[in-house]
Amino acid sequence: MTREVIKTHKELEVYKMAFDAAMKIFEVSKKFPVEERYSLTDQVRRSSRSVCANLAEAWRKRMYEAAFVAKLSDCSAEAAETQTWIEFAVKCNYLDAEVGREIYKTYNSILAMLVSMIYNSDKWLITNNK
Repeated sequence: MTREVIKTHKELEVYKMAFDAAMKIFEVSKKFPVEERYSLTDQVRRSSRSVCANLAEAWRKRMYEAAFVAKLSDCSAEAAETQTWIEFAVKCNYLDAEVGREIYKTYNSILAMLVSMIYNSDKWLITNNK
């Protein structure tokens, strides 16, 4: 059994999961109070989208292990930040606790995948075999 070659960051399972989670956050955050527009709503949307954006950047930096790992590290920091904002949304009663748990759990999976990519970065690098 051979593994298919991933040609773009959009084919990564972690990217798909992070993108879907960011869209879920966008939808549920539409119901947050207006007074949270420039704080909690903005922050949780930004951090969730940043996971995807940093993954795209990491993918393009695979020629340089340190740059690749640094971008993946940025992804994991943004994922953890998103979890914190989700906690605030639940505690402030802006988000149903069950929905919050589901999103939080999704980000635990995303974090696990990112950590695996960091620890196995050599498997993802573009090498120049002359």
